[in-house]
Order: sequence, then structure tokens, then C-alpha cells
Amino acid sequence: MAGEEQDNVWPLPKFFFSVEISDIGRVSFQEVSGLDVETQVIEYRAGNSPVFSTIKMPGMIQSSNVTMRKGIFVNDNKFWDWFSQIKMNTIARKSVTISLLDQEASPTMVWKLSNAFPVKIQGTDLKADGNEVAVETLEIAHEGIVIENGG
Repeated sequence: MAGEEQDNVWPLPKFFFSVEISDIGRVSFQEVSGLDVETQVIEYRAGNSPVFSTIKMPGMIQSSNVTMRKGIFVNDNKFWDWFSQIKMNTIARKSVTISLLDQEASPTMVWKLSNAFPVKIQGTDLKADGNEVAVETLEIAHEGIVIENGG
């Protein structure tokens, strides 16, 4: 029966994922956000239209920057090194693959970012009376997301 098949389907948990950046390799991040895409809306009204409102059409596709947070480790400057390569209108662009994993660590959903480069790195805040882990934030811009389903 079709109903029985649906009973065994569960939403994917979001806590088991991996991030791989070309030329850097697999990096352990605590959080990834900004995997969204939207289209701009173009409004148009012809001068001889009898309707006193605009029509709406899809326009250019726009992707948000992706923000990733990870713990700071001793002698781990790979993102600062990548960011320091920025010169006037030039930067080493990399491909980024973000994979949502199942219990066997196989990718179930994959987001591939093309031509990614860092636009912001934020170091940790420092607090004398705190007991949290030092976390840095990397924000990257890219030129599009391709989504692939695993399995």
C-alpha cells in the first residue's frame, strides 16, 4: 500500500554534514547558512493595457553569500591565507561542495558552489569570563548553486 511506504520516510537531520573546498580539502564546520537562491521580479505594464496594474515576470537569478562557522585551531590560517590573496579584482576562486550525510556518511543532498571566494572573515570575540570555544566565521560569495540528490 502507498500509505505504508510513506510511513517509513523521515525528514533528514541537519547536523551531519561535510564541506569540501578545492585546494584546501575537507573542513569541519560547526554551521553553514545562506544556501538560498531567489529571482528578481521584473514589473512591466504596456502603455495600451486596459488593466491598471503591472504584470510580473522572473528576472535575474541571485544567490546569497554562504556563511560558515568553525572552531579556531592552532596554526590553522588557511582561510586568512586565501583571503590575503585578494588583489585588485583578482582572487583565487574555488569550488565548494556541501554535503548532507546519512547515517553511513553517504551524501543524501549536495550543494555545489561555483567560483567561490571569501568576502569576509570574522575572528572570534574574546571574553575574560567566558568558557566558550573560539569560533571564526567565513563568508563566501559564489556564482551559483547546483543541487544534487544522493542515493
